[in-house]
Amino acid sequence: MPLTTRPATFGDIPLLNQMIAVSVRGLSTAWYTPAQIESSIKYIFGVDTQLVTDGTYYVAELDGKMVGCGGWSKRNTLYGGDQHKDIEDPLLDPATDAARIRAFFVHPDHARQGIGTHIINVCEEAAKSNGFSTFQLGATLPGVPLYSAMGYQAVERIDQPLPDGEILGIVKMKKQ
Repeated sequence: MPLTTRPATFGDIPLLNQMIAVSVRGLSTAWYTPAQIESSIKYIFGVDTQLVTDGTYYVAELDGKMVGCGGWSKRNTLYGGDQHKDIEDPLLDPATDAARIRAFFVHPDHARQGIGTHIINVCEEAAKSNGFSTFQLGATLPGVPLYSAMGYQAVERIDQPLPDGEILGIVKMKKQ
């Protein structure tokens, strides 16, 4: 059965959060310390339910099994799940703002098999159909090579402080 994508539902959220944690723990060890990984799962990485509400977050499935997720946003937040923000995001203007490419995670058992690329293509096409022509994202260090290969350019390194004192390196990237 081929790889499929579908909009995420609120019923997917528990499994998505589990897969996100497995992805971060399995694919980030060469870039982040164990303390940074656990802190990032607690304070940053997770589902942003605004994306689910907006219908812009996707689940990738292979043979009916969730193997990845990612989305795009017409709102201001660049990265982070519900635990990383306090309010609903203001809408962006597609004529002047870049769509946000958000919250990409692939299960480690399915890494480097084109799943992330597939989801990014789905997201970019959806954002284009909503009037956006540029894209921006906050990449984790393990994600930078994928995004670079897809035409994204690093704009700024962000050292995101976390509430427990850990610092998580993120790279702000943009694609015209």
